[in-house]
Amino acid sequence: MVQKAKILLVDDRPENLLALEAILSALDQTLVRASSGEEALKALLTDDFAVILLDVQMPGMDGFETAAHIKRRERTRDIPIIFLTAINHGPHHTFRGYAAGAVDYISKPFDPWVLRAKVSVFVELYMKNCQLREQAALLRLQLEGGGKGGAAGKESAGLLAELSARLAAVEEQAEALSKQLDDDSADAAAVATAAHLERKLTGLRRALDALEPGAGGGAASVPAPN
Repeated sequence: MVQKAKILLVDDRPENLLALEAILSALDQTLVRASSGEEALKALLTDDFAVILLDVQMPGMDGFETAAHIKRRERTRDIPIIFLTAINHGPHHTFRGYAAGAVDYISKPFDPWVLRAKVSVFVELYMKNCQLREQAALLRLQLEGGGKGGAAGKESAGLLAELSARLAAVEEQAEALSKQLDDDSADAAAVATAAHLERKLTGLRRALDALEPGAGGGAASVPAPN
C-alpha cells in the first residue's frame, strides 16, 4: 500500500478550511487542519508534510510569523509553503511573502483548479523523495553487508538487482515529472526542487553502479547518497 502524503491547511476560519478540503479532496491525500499558527507548529513537531497552505491574516501569530518559525526549524525548513491571502497590498506585500520563505503567494478568490494543480506538483515531488530515501536505506544495507561470500553473497546480489530495478522505476517517474513541469511552465521553486531530486537520483545510481561486480573499488569507497 502506497502511503499518502500529508498536506497541512492553516486558516483561522473553519469555512475556509472546509473550502480547501473540498478543492484538494480529489488528490486523495491526507488533509490536516490547523486553525492557528501555534496549532500548525504543533502539528509539524510530529508529522511530515508534503506542502503547507498557510493563510496570511490570522489573529495572534500571522502567516508571516508562522512561516518564519517553520523555516528556522531544521526538521521543517524545506517544506514548501503556499501563502493564501484575501488582501492585496501590492508588490511589497507579495515580496514579504516570498521573503518569509513561501514558494507561492496566491490571492483569494483563487482558481480551484490552479491551486489543486500547484499542490499536486509538490505532493508528487514529496512522494519521489520518499521513494529515494527508501532506496538509499536499502543501499546502505547493501553497503554494510558487502564483501560477504557464499549464501550471503548471493543474497546481496539479489538485493542489488532489486535495488536497481526499483531505482529505475523512480528515475522514470522523476523524468516524467520534470517533463510535465517544463510543459506547464511551472513555478521556479517546483522546477528547482525537481532538479535537486534528479541530482540525488544520479548520485544514488552512481553509488549503486559502483557495487556491481567488476566495477572496481570496495563498498567502503562508495559514498552514501546525500
